[in-house]
Amino acid sequence: MIRRLSSLISLGLLALAGCARAENTAHPASADPALWVVKDADTTIYLFGTVHMMKPGAVWFDDEIRAAFDQADELVTEIAQPNPAAMASQVQKLGANPTGPALSQMLSEKERARYLKALASIDIPPETLERSDPWKAAITLSILPLMKLGYTQQDGSETVLENAAKAAGKRMSGLETVEQQLGYFDTMPRPLQLAFLNATVKDMAGVDKQFSRLITDWSRGNVKGLAREMNSSLEETPELAKILLYDRNARWAQWIRARMAKPGTVFIAVGAGHLAGKGSVQEKLQALGLDARRIGKKDFGIK
Repeated sequence: MIRRLSSLISLGLLALAGCARAENTAHPASADPALWVVKDADTTIYLFGTVHMMKPGAVWFDDEIRAAFDQADELVTEIAQPNPAAMASQVQKLGANPTGPALSQMLSEKERARYLKALASIDIPPETLERSDPWKAAITLSILPLMKLGYTQQDGSETVLENAAKAAGKRMSGLETVEQQLGYFDTMPRPLQLAFLNATVKDMAGVDKQFSRLITDWSRGNVKGLAREMNSSLEETPELAKILLYDRNARWAQWIRARMAKPGTVFIAVGAGHLAGKGSVQEKLQALGLDARRIGKKDFGIK
């Protein structure tokens, strides 16, 4: 369940998986993901939910998504074009545990056996993560299996949008910094980090079907389907949901409200999980008196 949460609201930690080789890369598909708008007389803000890792060949950056993007003066993502090398360095620095108990020693005998089996399934030697914090191991075990299945950051929504924004000369900015995002994990209490790791290990066997289901719901604009996936995860890990989802959604809604005071058109792209289920950005905006309206092709005169 936690894998679904981390996959939907992945925090840009994909540099962890930079050494992995992708397999099974064929994934041609036409998608029609969801899009929302918040607007007043002189400000328009589009809200788009992204998938951080996808397979090559997916077709989604067209029709209303492209039209909204082309209208925008600025692209806003979770973090603005993070430097992979710098992020990897930060992950190694913050995720290291050089003096405390070794990672395997933090686990019960049963948990340790499952963890070691999970490492072996993706060809990671046990010593690789032995001096890492549990959160770093959990993220690694969330991302590497997806890469082995053929999902890549290069084909993810943010990379596509950032490349297009750069080519068009659009302004780009981020809602958060690399340090902030890594800090959400690094400051988690140890028991919560271990719960994150153990649940990730437990979910690894079904990662292919789980992530495929998420991609299908996203591709069809099935927000209710995404919400169901989110809610099942949130019920299991409310503390994690507060840190990674609810609190961040509330801050982003405040950012949007403040940005509405400035004329212009903005395209905001954040993990799809932030725009689905209870406590979504749209729900937080509604509490602030702002309406995020679902829009589609007809709103842009597209048949």
